[in-house]
Amino acid sequence: MTAMDGQGAGRRLAIFDLDGTLVDSVDDLAASVNHALARVGLPPRRRDEVRGMIGNGARVLIERAVGPHQELLDPALSAWREHYQAHLLDATRPYPGVAEALAGAGRTLAVISNKPGPMVRRILEGLGLLARFAGVLGGGDAPPKPDPAGVRTILHRLGVAEADAILVGDSAVDAATARNAGIAFVAVTWGLTSREELVLAGAVNLVDRAEDLAPWLA
Repeated sequence: MTAMDGQGAGRRLAIFDLDGTLVDSVDDLAASVNHALARVGLPPRRRDEVRGMIGNGARVLIERAVGPHQELLDPALSAWREHYQAHLLDATRPYPGVAEALAGAGRTLAVISNKPGPMVRRILEGLGLLARFAGVLGGGDAPPKPDPAGVRTILHRLGVAEADAILVGDSAVDAATARNAGIAFVAVTWGLTSREELVLAGAVNLVDRAEDLAPWLA
């Protein structure tokens, strides 16, 4: 399986989403979306529009961006990939306190994202975070969330039971993934989804600051 780095199993595990949870990547994603739209002759999208399109992987992001012009999906996706691969670390940064929270974690850590796996690993490496994680899965490494297969793969490879794992995320997709995998969900409110939407998605455990993750990562 791609991206399990052999750091060893831990009895307790925290699996993180990437975009909206660990890193703020909206500006770089929006820039690449608008580059792609320009390449296929479509008008740009506002930053807040792109922000609302993130979370289900690259193809769905561009499907949403091109709107009714689905015949332009493939060339737009190709243009997006080319641009984003070159610019995915221009403005993307960890959210405040995230690096410190990871450094202080007692649990084994992993990442699961619907973003293409090589891009996930490049972002984490470029931000100095990759070494914190015993496993990293992205789009193409496992079925996209909310399918639980990726979570189950991580649990199996790291030797962790469902009862000893949590998923930390910022979206209804993450909430559904945790529910489908039979593990606890911890929702962060600083990401791409409002507190109200997270509650509607079934989130019970909500944290407002990265430092508030400490009890969950102990």
